[in-house]
Amino acid sequence: MSTQKTVRQHAGEVEGSEALRVDAEKATQLVDALNTDLASTYVLYHQLKKHHWNVEGAEFRDLHLFLGEAAAEAEEFADELAERAQALGGVPVAGMGVLEEQAAVTPEDEDVYDIRTSLRNDMEMYGDIIETLRDHVELAENLGDPTTAHMLRENLIDVEDAAHHIEHYLEDDTLVVE
Repeated sequence: MSTQKTVRQHAGEVEGSEALRVDAEKATQLVDALNTDLASTYVLYHQLKKHHWNVEGAEFRDLHLFLGEAAAEAEEFADELAERAQALGGVPVAGMGVLEEQAAVTPEDEDVYDIRTSLRNDMEMYGDIIETLRDHVELAENLGDPTTAHMLRENLIDVEDAAHHIEHYLEDDTLVVE
């Protein structure tokens, strides 16, 4: 087993892609945006999992399932973001400290809150991600990268759908009575 360590590409370096015909200058802007989305998505994933683990109450089952599915969707999108950043010649962010630092969202602290507070925090995070994704769709289009724009737009649909579901969960109409 080799003990030699060879750095193939340093974090933050973007080479561009000859195969995709994206030069390093454009690729740098795209990879920076994708890494912001990747970091934000992982922060969202961890917050959703926290709420999935800690939800209680009469609506436990539905919320537990919803939060688990939403976290799985976030994890899947994170993978797509990382693979696209790599395809464009960049290095996807991966370290926990870097993820939180580069994210366009702020995670909830470690405490466990009532589910309405937790869902409000999730909806706020989804809203921030929605705004950022919209900006990054426009950036990708302006830089002549319809593939990245399409990928982001497709996920934006899922993110908006999840945020809308949370909005419904937060409504005051319920079958649960005290």
